[in-house]
Amino acid sequence: MDEQQLKAMLKGTFDTVSGGYDGKALRFFQASAQHMAFLLGLQGNENVLDVACGTGNAALAIAKFLPTGRVTAVDFSSGMLDQARRKAASLDVRNVEFMEQDMQNLKFSNGHFDIAVCAFGIFFVEDMESQLLRIASAVRPGGRIMITNFQENYFHPLKDMLYERLEAYGVKILPQTWKRIASEKGCIQLFEYAGLTNVTVTRKNVGYYLDSAKQWWDIVWNGGFRVMVSQLSTKDQERFKREHLDEVESLRTRNGIWLDVDVLFTCGKKNSKN
Repeated sequence: MDEQQLKAMLKGTFDTVSGGYDGKALRFFQASAQHMAFLLGLQGNENVLDVACGTGNAALAIAKFLPTGRVTAVDFSSGMLDQARRKAASLDVRNVEFMEQDMQNLKFSNGHFDIAVCAFGIFFVEDMESQLLRIASAVRPGGRIMITNFQENYFHPLKDMLYERLEAYGVKILPQTWKRIASEKGCIQLFEYAGLTNVTVTRKNVGYYLDSAKQWWDIVWNGGFRVMVSQLSTKDQERFKREHLDEVESLRTRNGIWLDVDVLFTCGKKNSKN
């Protein structure tokens, strides 16, 4: 599968899952977005770009801290953007604009924004170094860039069990590009490559207990994992789901099934030479 085929598959998947992306089981997206907004320490008048915004969790969390500022949020999935616009309208948030754009082809002039963020998005691109440079080009000298991504052991052991069973069914696991920045060292190297300075990495676990194995399936089916599960035939999907959820259910404790969500928040400053 080449890069364009992978992009088309991802776009189709995210269009499909957009309706379930804000479900209770995936609430780590909202929790991490709120922490991102907190870490930015906004003054309230900034012009912010949110790249690969999904259903708008980061954009909407940040917008609350911008009484005189604005957020421009872009994504290549029209389905995700539809959900984001609905959420903004229901919350009466008026200082966010959602636009359909591919993050690999941003259409903004250099230095247009004070801050740019990308939550759980940059690792979908093989060449993350070039992608970060594209994002940084839209930020003014002295402005900041922040990304969030998963720490290496996120969703352990549930993700490991999922991958092992998928491989047993002959499913090809997608390239694990995200692993290159799944540590503080990897994040710092990425930001330094882009010429960003004052780089900091903050780690926070936003995990919680799932009520049942079914909630884990909500995460699998309404997120990026669906790309791989969908490679199975309908009959095999049903058998796979039953077998996988049985093994996940065996992990239940008195409190439920722990979903470990360790997140890295990396922030850097664009200096005048960038």
